[in-house]
Amino acid sequence: MRRSNLSFREALWATRAGNIFTTHTPVAAGFDRFPADALAKYARYVEGFLAEAGIGLDEFLALGRARYGDENEPFNMAYLAIRGSMQTFGVSRLHGQVSRHIFQPLFPRWPEDEVPVGHVTNGVHVPSWDSSRADELWTAACGKERWRGVPDALPELIASLSDEQLWTMASEERQILIRQVRARLARQLGSRGYPPEIVAQSANVLDPNALTLGFARRFTGYKRPNLLLADPARLARLLNDPARPVQLVLAGKAHPADDVGREMIREWIDLAQRPEFRQRVVFLEDYDIALAQELVQGVDVWINTPRRPWEACGTSGMKVLVNGGLNLSERDGWWEEAYAPELGWAIGNDGERPEGEGDAEDAEALYAILEQEVVPEFYARDAAGMPRRWLERVRRSMASLTPTYSSSRMARDYVEQYYLIGAAELRRRSADGGEPARAMHAWESRLRRHWSGLHIGETSVCGDGTTWSFSVPVYLGEIAPSDVAVQLYVDPRDGKERFLGELLRGEPIIGATNGHIYTGTAPATRRAEEYTVRIIPYFSGVRVPAELPLILWQK
Repeated sequence: MRRSNLSFREALWATRAGNIFTTHTPVAAGFDRFPADALAKYARYVEGFLAEAGIGLDEFLALGRARYGDENEPFNMAYLAIRGSMQTFGVSRLHGQVSRHIFQPLFPRWPEDEVPVGHVTNGVHVPSWDSSRADELWTAACGKERWRGVPDALPELIASLSDEQLWTMASEERQILIRQVRARLARQLGSRGYPPEIVAQSANVLDPNALTLGFARRFTGYKRPNLLLADPARLARLLNDPARPVQLVLAGKAHPADDVGREMIREWIDLAQRPEFRQRVVFLEDYDIALAQELVQGVDVWINTPRRPWEACGTSGMKVLVNGGLNLSERDGWWEEAYAPELGWAIGNDGERPEGEGDAEDAEALYAILEQEVVPEFYARDAAGMPRRWLERVRRSMASLTPTYSSSRMARDYVEQYYLIGAAELRRRSADGGEPARAMHAWESRLRRHWSGLHIGETSVCGDGTTWSFSVPVYLGEIAPSDVAVQLYVDPRDGKERFLGELLRGEPIIGATNGHIYTGTAPATRRAEEYTVRIIPYFSGVRVPAELPLILWQK
């Protein structure tokens, strides 16, 4: 404002282009919201800012509320972020979809699939998570600089690794993990005052040749870390099969105020101390990044069981990919878009269920997949003792998923899909002392002042069996035709995609003030009465509805 002598609203139009908002929670309650009485209490601390900006407190608070002038509505920081940004995105494809539903109140009367929230799926910094054995294989196949550039060539290169190389890497990583787990468990028991003979038993837990499952994260209700505890007897049979043993290494923390999460941890600790589980289940305390590195580098299968769609993305399962680990996860977050039958295993469906519903079904699916698919495939060995089908799955997972869910790919998506666009538009709007931003603000003011004067007449339709031709009178009142776009629209339904097409302005309507006939065509794959006409704002370079959510429907 000071540099270009712009008003607050004009400066917002200029600077909004350079702001990009990444939303990280799939739950509306996860946003910081401040009640009206708290806002009133602290209003005096922003008086100087408001005076300098030339706006009143109500105008400022409206940026964080869905309903202008509703003094009882809390001030929502996510709403403020969206209104101050030209582009908004979530951190996975499913999270983008969920976020469009969450932010629908900011875009009234707009279809949910047009709420302007995209997505860039998270990725992990692969060199931070690969084991020394994995690093050696990746370096031999792909070179030392493999994560410093675009990872497009990596899938073909890593797919050339032999079964022998993959199995040797996995076996050595598992052996290292078990040594680390035994040492950690001994320290853990010793620090708790257990007698030396009990601490010494740590040297015998787990089997370096057994299928090793890993599970580590924050323990809280929606993560459902106790799904495997639904049937302890069944779990004991699974783990203690003498011909096909399975073992489980867990770690995690709960928020001090999360009583449910703390109780879940207690259940696992109690189970690990029972005689039938003592050699097969280890719960490690003091979960941190160092422990996480050890786990993701050594487990054969990573288990993740969030309640869909409460996992915005989740990255723990991405960290096993480079090390040859496979994923068995709920189809939530990143796994919803990454999962394919040849790459890993999935539980759950593509629907959203209330808390508590579906837990029993998902627990049953988790047991069944382990018993009928994961364990048999791991122990299906040829004459050379190699699990060929398992290793083919590992190879495909490493080649297909590791580059895709790396921070190298993520950074490229940020830059190409958002940053370059935002930077270019910011420069354009700030040029000439912010004159483009002044023009945008003036355009917005005109539309808001005269929007109620718009009117759409009755549509005339004719068709030839393959195409509908539409003609509709549109009365623009005080709004210039160049300030809006008139569109033909039909909802997606019954397996048919949405249709959205422009209607072109034709001859003026005789006797009408600023009335015009708009015409256009659409495929006759939908009934004519399903189509409707709408008017939306239009200004070159402006993102609608992200920056101006006005819309008028014919019906």
